[in-house]
Amino acid sequence: MYNKLGRYVLMGIFVLSALVSLYYQQYQLAAISGLLFCFILWSHFKHSSVLLASKYFKNSEYDRAEKVLNEVANPDRLAKNRRGFYEFMRANIALKREDYEQAEFHFQVASRFPLGGKNDKAYVLIHLANLALRKKEGERALAYVEKAKELATSSRALEIITNIEKEAKKLAN
Repeated sequence: MYNKLGRYVLMGIFVLSALVSLYYQQYQLAAISGLLFCFILWSHFKHSSVLLASKYFKNSEYDRAEKVLNEVANPDRLAKNRRGFYEFMRANIALKREDYEQAEFHFQVASRFPLGGKNDKAYVLIHLANLALRKKEGERALAYVEKAKELATSSRALEIITNIEKEAKKLAN
């Protein structure tokens, strides 16, 4: 749960430790340091700072969360479960800033990746339906609502779905 600079420092420490261990002919320690370096490097590409950003996101510190999310150089390299949360947080931050085009884009990408559970995926679809309603696209909103109905497990999500469905039917007719 480090930011990019923290991971680079850790990688440097492990490389230095491996070199010192090799100098003193401590091959087991050098191998362990090398493995730890490889683990941090793998973690850097597959998990990046998404977990740290989610901490800020849950505390409603959206500016800090966005700053940490900006450290992710290539989101396509993230692991599938991390990519879903990355896109979900990006979308919600864009929604808070009323950038609806970006929010819709990120919610659509997030809908393709696994999230916490079925209900979380249902909320992504609910957001997409709501954004379609905002654009006055009733048919599209109904399509999102139908998929969300299949996934929703909480009573709150089902209540939101019925409200959106009523509004979308008014637009579609």
